[in-house]
Amino acid sequence: MPDLAYINGRVMPLREAMVPVEDRGFQFGDSVYEVICASRGEPFLLDRHIHRLRRSLKEIRLDPGSRLDRMEHTIRSLVNKSRYREALVYVQITRGRAPRGHAFPAHSRPTVVVTVRRKKPVPGEARSRGVPLVTEPDIRWGRCDIKSTQLLSNVLLKQKALEADAYEVLFFRPGGWITEGSSTNFFAVHKGVLFTHPATNRLLPGVTRALVIELAKEAGMTVRERAVRIGHAGRWTEAFITSTTSDVVPVVRIDDRVVGAGRPGPVARELYEAILRKARGK
Repeated sequence: MPDLAYINGRVMPLREAMVPVEDRGFQFGDSVYEVICASRGEPFLLDRHIHRLRRSLKEIRLDPGSRLDRMEHTIRSLVNKSRYREALVYVQITRGRAPRGHAFPAHSRPTVVVTVRRKKPVPGEARSRGVPLVTEPDIRWGRCDIKSTQLLSNVLLKQKALEADAYEVLFFRPGGWITEGSSTNFFAVHKGVLFTHPATNRLLPGVTRALVIELAKEAGMTVRERAVRIGHAGRWTEAFITSTTSDVVPVVRIDDRVVGAGRPGPVARELYEAILRKARGK
């Protein structure tokens, strides 16, 4: 089967999918999205992703009606049609098509898009050797907790990281306080304690982030939702980033600072293996 797309009730090959030029998601980024991975044909943590999608929609005052209630069925059906065992599901809901104007249109029908394509695995080298990150000031808007498609800052700085041969860019606020990556959440281990920025408007509350916190506590680890500073990176025993598409990826360098021993640590490995077990229903 080809990669598939669902648009407002119609299913088609992804290469044939189109939305109108005047769709507000295209013209204004007036839309929200979710990314879900399917493992062995089963969407992982689907209920949590739909819960976050509902929250994002509420925050931007967008109601897609009953189509949101059917979202779980739509996603499962599309994954089944694709026959992909390992799939990447993208969901985007926009305020719909309307003549261009900044204010909400008086009458518009939200556009609901779901796509399914084969999931590419994280390079084995990233997990076995760890990855380098670079840091940049966090210049994004103040509602990073909404999973909005307004991602230009993320795009520009992610590209800058790749051009510097880094895996990801890490955002920081005045004082060097780390928030998150362009598409990841960040964790550091210091004196046996796992630190991550609290779930405020300054970062996206990642579904995998929340799962990692739960699994860490179940394993007896101490977790503190408290920001850490870039300048302290040399004191950490290890660090890692998390996301839906990459689970847990160890970090071995941040700018010119080596993290820990400069190789993946046991906490990242243990939590990654715990996620795999959960995804397999073990």
